[in-house]
Amino acid sequence: MNLRALMYFDEVVRTNSMRAAAENLNVAATAVSRQIENLEEHFGAQLVERTNRGIKLTAAGRLLAERAGRTLRELEHVHQLIEDLQGLESGKVVLYANGATVANVIAPVLAEFSLRYPKLRFEVTIGSAREAIEALTTGEADIAVTLFASTMSGVKLRLRSEILYDVIINPKEPVASTRHISLEELARLPLALPDRSFAARQAIEEMFSREKLDVDPVFTTSSLDMLKELVLRGAAVTLLPALSVQREIEAGTLAAVPVADDKAVRTAVDLCVSPDRQLSFAANTLAEFIEDYMRRSAGQV
Repeated sequence: MNLRALMYFDEVVRTNSMRAAAENLNVAATAVSRQIENLEEHFGAQLVERTNRGIKLTAAGRLLAERAGRTLRELEHVHQLIEDLQGLESGKVVLYANGATVANVIAPVLAEFSLRYPKLRFEVTIGSAREAIEALTTGEADIAVTLFASTMSGVKLRLRSEILYDVIINPKEPVASTRHISLEELARLPLALPDRSFAARQAIEEMFSREKLDVDPVFTTSSLDMLKELVLRGAAVTLLPALSVQREIEAGTLAAVPVADDKAVRTAVDLCVSPDRQLSFAANTLAEFIEDYMRRSAGQV
């Protein structure tokens, strides 16, 4: 018995005709008849009866028809899975992220993932959280990984990891050597903060408001690089997750000091996809890979 014989038999059952089955299979009717005979010989039982109105299944034929159809459907499913696996041998995944997630999430994930699947190609766009979300909603992106994102609509949140904000300061400043900084002390320092389009800025203002403190930043900007540069030059301090400046902290050019009394701002790193667009197998595998990385890194991202 071979797979072709089962496929021919299934088509005969579906069409209730040797001739129609042959036409659909683009083979001669004798070829279909021969494969049915092969099956009957294999099972040692008559499977079909030929009548003037077509074919009629015997009891053995009905049993085989049920099992053969199920087997062929399962094989078709396996074939689809194999095609999806082959998709990891080629294809492209489009990922959008905003700058603060690059060094500690996107770069290490893609480096490891691409070593496993070297034939895949990745298109990575770094912009604002708003741009990343818009790319998802317009179908330009497969995946978005964002920090500082506002409340989102039109996207599916796959995973959220909470992160804490520290006071980021030039290590030459005297306060950089302290164990923590109170909100009262922070309010007296020259602040550089993200603009109000960022969820982080909203959270910072809420934090100061709860303590009945005014926040009056010297600098307001939508650029993470600008925030870092102002702190590097000693012109201001800022509030950022330590992960977003980890490289500078390790190099000793910036320092991170916790906010005292467990009053740190908390926001989230979000892994998002479109709710309406089915991910390719490659994109979904990468999303799962990012999820696993974020879970393993909980407390660091």
